[in-house]
Amino acid sequence: MNWQWFTNMKIAYKLLLSFLIILILTLATGIFGILQTERLNAASTGVLNNTLPSVRYALLMKATLNRMRVSELQHILSSEVSDFDYYEKSIESRTKEFTGYVEKFTLLVDSAEEKQLFESLNQSFVAYRAAGKNVLALSRAGNQDEARKAIRGDSVKLFRKVNDIVDKLVDLSQEESGRALVTNDYLMSSSRAWIIGILAAAMLISVTLALFIAGMISRPLRAVVSVAERVASGDLTASMTVASTDEIGQLQRAMQTMTASLQTLVGQVRGGTVAINIASQEIASGNLDLSSRTEQQAASLEETAAAMEELTSTVKQTAVNALEANSLVATAAAVAGQGGEVVSEVISTMNSINASSRKIVDIISVIDGIAFQTNILALNAAVEAARAGEQGRGFAVVASEVRNLAQRSAAAAKEIKALINDSVEKVGAGSKLVDQAGSTMVEVVASVRKVSDIVSEISSATQEQSGGIEEVNIAIIKMDEVTQQNAALVEQAAAAAQSMQDQAAQLAQAIKVFRLDDGSASRSASLLIE
Repeated sequence: MNWQWFTNMKIAYKLLLSFLIILILTLATGIFGILQTERLNAASTGVLNNTLPSVRYALLMKATLNRMRVSELQHILSSEVSDFDYYEKSIESRTKEFTGYVEKFTLLVDSAEEKQLFESLNQSFVAYRAAGKNVLALSRAGNQDEARKAIRGDSVKLFRKVNDIVDKLVDLSQEESGRALVTNDYLMSSSRAWIIGILAAAMLISVTLALFIAGMISRPLRAVVSVAERVASGDLTASMTVASTDEIGQLQRAMQTMTASLQTLVGQVRGGTVAINIASQEIASGNLDLSSRTEQQAASLEETAAAMEELTSTVKQTAVNALEANSLVATAAAVAGQGGEVVSEVISTMNSINASSRKIVDIISVIDGIAFQTNILALNAAVEAARAGEQGRGFAVVASEVRNLAQRSAAAAKEIKALINDSVEKVGAGSKLVDQAGSTMVEVVASVRKVSDIVSEISSATQEQSGGIEEVNIAIIKMDEVTQQNAALVEQAAAAAQSMQDQAAQLAQAIKVFRLDDGSASRSASLLIE
């Protein structure tokens, strides 16, 4: 059977489930005990309400019947009327009592045999009472001898029959009582056995469940304690098998994670101690190199100081030259600015000439149109003069001259237009050249101004360099002082490196107490290589 689901259950749920099972077993035992007690109670109630009353009524009937018989015998032996009355009343009273017991007994009858006996009892008792009345009548009449014969005859036979039936009822009631007692004893013993068995099963299941849960909890805890003790002693190779996901399983996983983290950490520390030892050795050798380089740096600082003095004089001369160049560049910038203004004015004039030339071209076009219209009018006039004949000849001559003038005007207008167009093109080309010259002058002016700015910056930078060189001289003096301090610090660093090397050796000795597996050792080695 797979108990993994129970193993993975939380401890609280395991305990709750165990107590629930025990509670169910206890409840089942209690319910079974209550049911058995109810059965015993029902059986005892049956004995008390049925069996015992039937025995009691049967015995009472037998006693009442015997008293009736005694009263009959005493009636025969009496001679007084008062005695007769007393015994007859007694017999009548006993008869009513017997009849009442019979009726009560009848209510308790449940078997066919008892019912048959009661029918026979009723018939026999009626016959017995009839015989008894006959005996009493003979006795009261004074016929004692006849009465004695009668009481020894049918009366005694009927009495014995009724008495035998009552004895049988008593026996049946006692047998039923015995069976009831046996049944009660059986119920009692069986109930006791069942309850003891259920209690034993409940105890067995409870103990088994308790041992199972205790083992399920204690075994992983012992494994965790074992691993913890091994880790405490320095053995980090300890491991355990996690078989559940409950709180103990989580504790085991946390212990495994902690052990793995400790392995990694100790491996890194072990690698770090080796690296620190190596680094301390390198620092010691580096301090020696630093000491020699510090001496070389001091010598270099002296040479640098001499070179800085020469550089200071050179920079000062450069500053004077930069001031002069700045003045010349400022003059050139002013002249270039004036040339730029003149070129701008020329550009403006050329633009005006170009606009005027275009207006002249428009006027010539108008004149050419007028000449064309005049030519058309002269042609129409010549046509009209030809129609007029001799009268229009003079007008035809005038129209011909006007036509010639219109044609000459049109030709002159075309020549002027061509000249003007050529002038416009040349003016346009000149304008472009002037524009280019203007742009060039603007660039020249901008370049001169940039040169002026650069020279100004050079002059400022030269002055700043002069001040900076003085600060560099001061810095070199301080560097000399710092170099001397560095020499002292190098000696202190050498001592500190030696101390660090000793402490690294002590740390490596302390780390040796921990045992690591091969995987952690290889990881430490890889970390050291990196």
